[in-house]
Amino acid sequence: MRIRDNKSENLRRDYKSNTLSMGEVSDNPISQFQKWFDEAIAAAVLEPNAMTLATVSEAGCPSARIVLLKGFNENGFFFYTNYQSRKAKQMAANPNVALVFNWLELERQVRIEGRVQLAAPDVSTRYYDSRPKGSRIGAWVSPQSSAIPSRGFLQDRVGQLTTLLDGKEAIPRPPFWGGYLVIPTHIEFWQGRSSRLHDRISYHRHQDEWHLERLAP
Repeated sequence: MRIRDNKSENLRRDYKSNTLSMGEVSDNPISQFQKWFDEAIAAAVLEPNAMTLATVSEAGCPSARIVLLKGFNENGFFFYTNYQSRKAKQMAANPNVALVFNWLELERQVRIEGRVQLAAPDVSTRYYDSRPKGSRIGAWVSPQSSAIPSRGFLQDRVGQLTTLLDGKEAIPRPPFWGGYLVIPTHIEFWQGRSSRLHDRISYHRHQDEWHLERLAP
């Protein structure tokens, strides 16, 4: 089969913005992530909290999509979704997941591997209550990942629920919607460098201690 020339093989960019050495990174990858995340915000990176979430089904088939990071601490990284969605079902069958942040403006990438668990109910409720009203209604009306007949189906459900609420601001969190915590076992920081000789600093957790090493690009 002849591969059509779509110009993609000629797209090249030499990365020269920053460097990353073992001597300049934190001993703690969460602290290092905080530093880079703050710099991404300061650099006006578009959606700096957008991350690829990769999951694996019970049959071993991978799947990936973009979700939004909604918090992180020493325990791990939080995001929220419908517990009946495809990704939620995959995480229930196989809790091993991976995250990727790609900050092109800074020529940086962060890769995270670990295991996922449900966030505490009070954490999920606190975040749900902080969302705009339209997003809270959306969580109720969308049967996420299920086939629907049309967009009108969703709009009709939004209208029905809005009428039912009759201007009420308080909307309880759906029992099928909430947070997940990704507990990392491996975190890698990637800094683009010239001639594809990129900097890669890897953290691996062993017995609750983080160990650092530099990886070849």
